[in-house]
Amino acid sequence: MPTDIFGALANPARRTILDELRNGPRTAGDLTGLLEQSRSAASEHLAVLREAGLIREERRGRHRVYHLQAAGLAEVGGWLKRYEHYWNQRFDALGNLLDELSEEENP
Repeated sequence: MPTDIFGALANPARRTILDELRNGPRTAGDLTGLLEQSRSAASEHLAVLREAGLIREERRGRHRVYHLQAAGLAEVGGWLKRYEHYWNQRFDALGNLLDELSEEENP
């Protein structure tokens, strides 16, 4: 059973890994050092991301190289898109309020 994408993204360390992989493939050692966590903790985060389909692992000799699988984020993007209208309305209302307050201070 695949890991829930939203659950995989809930952890800040896993989001850090994804952010780093946007810049290109990285070895497991590079990612472990970036997280400043134990090798086993970093390995667990990588496994969760792999199971969620957000990264893929490539073996190069003794090294494991990880690549971003951005297509896996499409589910998240689709879900967030449903709320875009709501947030745009809220930001517009905030902008209008700030404009009104500015006009009151500088008539």
